[in-house]
Amino acid sequence: MNVLMIGCGKMGGALLKNWKDGGENFTIVDPGLSEAPAGVTLHADKAALKGRTFDVVVVAIKPQMVDDILPDYADAITADGYVLSIAAGCSITRLKAASGGSPVIRVMPNLPAAIGAGVSGLCASEDASKTQLAHAREMMERAGTVIAVADEDELDRVTAVAGSGPGYVFELARAYVEAARTIGFAERDATAMVIQTMIGTLEMAQSSEMSLEELRNSVTSKNGTTAAGLDALNGDGQMSELLEKTLGAAYARAVELR
Repeated sequence: MNVLMIGCGKMGGALLKNWKDGGENFTIVDPGLSEAPAGVTLHADKAALKGRTFDVVVVAIKPQMVDDILPDYADAITADGYVLSIAAGCSITRLKAASGGSPVIRVMPNLPAAIGAGVSGLCASEDASKTQLAHAREMMERAGTVIAVADEDELDRVTAVAGSGPGYVFELARAYVEAARTIGFAERDATAMVIQTMIGTLEMAQSSEMSLEELRNSVTSKNGTTAAGLDALNGDGQMSELLEKTLGAAYARAVELR
């Protein structure tokens, strides 16, 4: 299968590292890229394709560039090919119009896809075939977990939870480290403790059959240190309310961008 990537920025490059050994033949068109991974063909402009067509065209350019650039590649998509877009906020309707009506599958990966541990939302146009859906899903599974959704509104909600999620986790970890420093730890020790505590705890949650509430309770003794800390953290429910506001704000912005 021949795959063309239009653009290959930070996220496109991260996905390509996970994709390139999956059996497809990859070609990139990106005037700003100086080199490509071994086995991947790189061109500076479309003219270098010399009329070649591709089974999949990956849209990895900025959303605001789609309407100007993607129409030039409509003739590079095979009759039974499809468009796979990672352009955040660019709707299926826009992508179909710009690609000459080809089936479109939108994906919303998050940053850990760069290390094969991401979460990607996947949403397809009605004319995408089962074969195309299966191929897109398999490609994205090389970069982590895939959540297939029924429509773009649900994809926007995936964006709010998972797409933007690494930012929330990084900020939570940063604040946790700062709190550890306030009780006397050096930054290096505080960072090591916080990150490993989070990694170990989340790995335990992933491997356990217990709910998150049950796991929390299992480490919380009555009138103990954890109970005191949890009461300060969310005893009044403010943290829960803040997270609801966080996801609500991100979702509202995703809808605006669509």
